[in-house]
Amino acid sequence: MTSEDDLTAAAATGQREEVERLLRAGARVNGPNRFGRTAIQVVMMGSTSVVRFLLESGADPNVADRSTGTTPLHDAARTGFVDTVRLLVQFGADPQATDNHHHRPVDLAREHGRVEVVDFLQSL
Repeated sequence: MTSEDDLTAAAATGQREEVERLLRAGARVNGPNRFGRTAIQVVMMGSTSVVRFLLESGADPNVADRSTGTTPLHDAARTGFVDTVRLLVQFGADPQATDNHHHRPVDLAREHGRVEVVDFLQSL
C-alpha cells in the first residue's frame, strides 16, 4: 500500500489528523491511489475541515474522474454539501465543468433536489 492509498483512505473517512500526518510524512496531496483517485476525489464531502485542509495543501479542485468526468464539485453538488461546494469554488473549482454526460455541478444539484446548492451555484 502506498502513502497515497493511506491518504485517500483517511480522507474518505474524514480523519483530518491522519490526513495531516500523512501529508507531513510525504504523501502527495494530488497523488493517485492504486485506483487512480486522489484524496480530494474521495474525501468525505461532509468533512469540511478535511476538504479545507486538502485544498490549503494544494489539492486540485478540478481533478476529474477518469471514467465519469466528474469533479469534486460535481460530487459535492450532487450530495448537497453546500459548505463543501462553497470551499471548492473558493479554491478555484470550475462551476461550469461538465462530466461525460455534459452535466455541470448545478445540473446534478438540481436533479437531486439540492436547492441551497443550486441557489449558490446560480449566484456565481
